[in-house]
Amino acid sequence: MRLPVPPALTMTATRFPVVVLTGFLGSGKTTLLNRLLASPAFADSAVVINEFGEIGIDHLLVATPVEGVYVLDNGCVCCTARGELAGTLRRLVAQRADGTIPGFARVIVETTGLADPVPVLETLTEDPTMVELFTLDSVVTLVDGVNGAAQLDEYGESVRQVAVADRLLVSKTDLAEAAAVDALVARLRSINPGAPVARVVTSAVDPAHVLRPAAAGARATGEAFFEWLTEAAHCATRTVMHAPHRHGGEEREADGPGVRTFTLWYDAPVTRAGLVLWLDQLAGLRGRELLRVKGVLNVEGEPVAIHAVQRIVHEPEPLAGWADGERRSRIVFITRGIGPEAIEHTLPVLSFVPPRPAGGMIDAEAYARFVAAAHTFR
Repeated sequence: MRLPVPPALTMTATRFPVVVLTGFLGSGKTTLLNRLLASPAFADSAVVINEFGEIGIDHLLVATPVEGVYVLDNGCVCCTARGELAGTLRRLVAQRADGTIPGFARVIVETTGLADPVPVLETLTEDPTMVELFTLDSVVTLVDGVNGAAQLDEYGESVRQVAVADRLLVSKTDLAEAAAVDALVARLRSINPGAPVARVVTSAVDPAHVLRPAAAGARATGEAFFEWLTEAAHCATRTVMHAPHRHGGEEREADGPGVRTFTLWYDAPVTRAGLVLWLDQLAGLRGRELLRVKGVLNVEGEPVAIHAVQRIVHEPEPLAGWADGERRSRIVFITRGIGPEAIEHTLPVLSFVPPRPAGGMIDAEAYARFVAAAHTFR
């Protein structure tokens, strides 16, 4: 049985999926994008880039149907952001609808190397028009295999690019020392536990690394999801004691300005109503600070996977069964500036039992429980 989820928390298949491609200066993003634009796998894509001057598309250009929008010889639509992202995306959809440009099935957005990707994600998940037209499919982050460690030390933007990623690609592995790449990969996993990490040579990267859904995506089920969650909790955290049948957390020290990674456990029973209320309140009041939330909860005895990106909460997905002996609810958080203490006190909402009117009268005790639960998010 599927959990009831408020419509505002779900995303429909009719929206255009958006892949955000990010990475710090010098990571090889331009080389990667050039390779992707030349691939038939991207023929049904629209690509939004920052400056054509950095992208060598002249050999691919076959038409200029409208100002600032180009069609490549593989059928891909390409344009510059030229201002606000939302306006660019709206124009692309309008031009697709009136036949000015070829149809496309997805959009690739390439950010600037110095960009904090969080505002891009906020545009896609909070702008009403964007939410109506697009769905955030995934974030792919390219990390420089030679200079990535130093960039993580110095630039908070680099850390946040890693923290929000669904997939991480380590570039220049043909130039970097193997030991240095190993250390970088370990660090990336500590910042963003569970995100698949691929070591690539950018000029020869398989386009599937960008288009393939992440192994731990919103609808990952069965053993793969539990393997991801176990690895994520292990990589992210150090143990913090907690009381049985209550809640407790584990936290890793921040690896960069404002980014924190921690795991919370909840031993008490989780109700369906409690899960919906908790997700709704969490996204609405804390969404801007939540880079990623993934977990599996014991909802009335059933394992249920959850996945949230800022204010967007994917529909909770019941799993086929328990793949390990652990039955406690466990949730991995990657946040911007908030620690486990800001979330821990909200967890009892997961056990919320909704009011049941008796004879048309409001159950005062149940209503008081609802008010108390809502107050935990202040």
